[in-house]
Amino acid sequence: MLNQDRANDIFARLRKHASVDEVELLVSHTRHALTRFANNTIHQNVAEESTSISVRVQMDGKTARATTNKTDDESLRRVVQAAEAMARVQAPDPDLLAMATPAEANPDGHGNAPAPTRYFHQTAAITPEQRADAVAKIVAVAHRNKLTAAGIFSSGESAEALVNSRGVSSFHRQTSSEISITMLAADSSGWQKANSPDVSRLDAVALAETAARKAVASARPREVSPGKYTVVLEPAAVLDLVGFMFYDFAGQAVLDQRSFLTNRMGKKLFGENITISDDVYHPLQSGAPWDGEGARRQRVLLVERGTPRNLVYSRGTAKKMKNAPEAASVGEIRVTGHGFPLPNEIGEAPMNIVFAPPAAGEAKTVDQMIASTERGVLVTRLWYIREVDPYEKILTGMTRDGTFVIENGQIRHGIRNFRFNHSLIHLLSNVEQMGEPVRASGEESFDMVVPAMKVRDFNFTEVTRF
Repeated sequence: MLNQDRANDIFARLRKHASVDEVELLVSHTRHALTRFANNTIHQNVAEESTSISVRVQMDGKTARATTNKTDDESLRRVVQAAEAMARVQAPDPDLLAMATPAEANPDGHGNAPAPTRYFHQTAAITPEQRADAVAKIVAVAHRNKLTAAGIFSSGESAEALVNSRGVSSFHRQTSSEISITMLAADSSGWQKANSPDVSRLDAVALAETAARKAVASARPREVSPGKYTVVLEPAAVLDLVGFMFYDFAGQAVLDQRSFLTNRMGKKLFGENITISDDVYHPLQSGAPWDGEGARRQRVLLVERGTPRNLVYSRGTAKKMKNAPEAASVGEIRVTGHGFPLPNEIGEAPMNIVFAPPAAGEAKTVDQMIASTERGVLVTRLWYIREVDPYEKILTGMTRDGTFVIENGQIRHGIRNFRFNHSLIHLLSNVEQMGEPVRASGEESFDMVVPAMKVRDFNFTEVTRF
């Protein structure tokens, strides 16, 4: 597995082949294994190990990147020469900065705490037999409930490093594990998914039992008329909705006027109970504490009590924003360590989203949210979500794998799935209750730390056939 010394050695060898002064190496090594099951049987077990060598060079205001998966000297020579050849034919970029120095990559203050441990030996050491044993327990739950189980159990470890010719040398390693389960009946289904760097946080049986309970309870679904309902959204459903707005919390997105926050920074958009940060150091988060240029990630308060306060920035975007007309309205402008590897057209984005918990004593469980609802809909998860209006953040999609009607504080029966058409701005303005934020996984967005939510006036536009 890659370590810092190995990364430095690769960089030293590839620099010998470079004819330019500014060179950057982004190297990663991954081991990933997957056990897949369907029809209550394991049908695939695969493992993969891979290395990626990505080299960026810079000259005369031009930059380019080339990649290889080989680390021998001849391959390193070829990849550096390929990057240089592509850079020479680029048009100069007047906004391109010199590669970061250690001082620029690691500024003082703004939350430079050490990142939590994200490498767990028990996760890295998981065997196919252990994954198969977990699947056997999942299938046992399916058999007991006369259901059919399908899903995956994956595990792996990764290491990545960024080294450049101006002295930056960053390294990160972590493990990963994930379980996703769908329980199928004749006319209903239930679903649960979870992942963590620490496999001990995953309970395959508990996930299977929840998925099975949803499949059984939603059998013989009835049709309910579309309209505006109070909804109880489980964390996975919340995640897949709100994930559509965070690429807009980026300096480059505002400069390009492709963000829904254009002309809205500092103005109340959401409810008082919505506070959101980007925090790679949160114990439930994952990922490297540095960005695509090696700049250390900073904690950033994105939304404070319903008002967008700050954006995230790469080095280049921070410099451009300070000289832009938008500078007066976008909050604090500083390098936050959220840039993607250069060259890119996106700029940056917050990737470690954390919702603040409700005020002390106000957090509600999903069961408590249901109990307080006279008439509404419980949503396990959503899928096939697409953006209809980027500025108003109107999304469309469908419910799936466990949708229920709530009457007089109780789940009454499963219902046919709905298609929805709803604005994220309205969603986060109408949150009546929230749970404690948890690490959640969905299918449409990246993992976040989000709560379950009870939301009024959620707009379901039509009923599906299943």
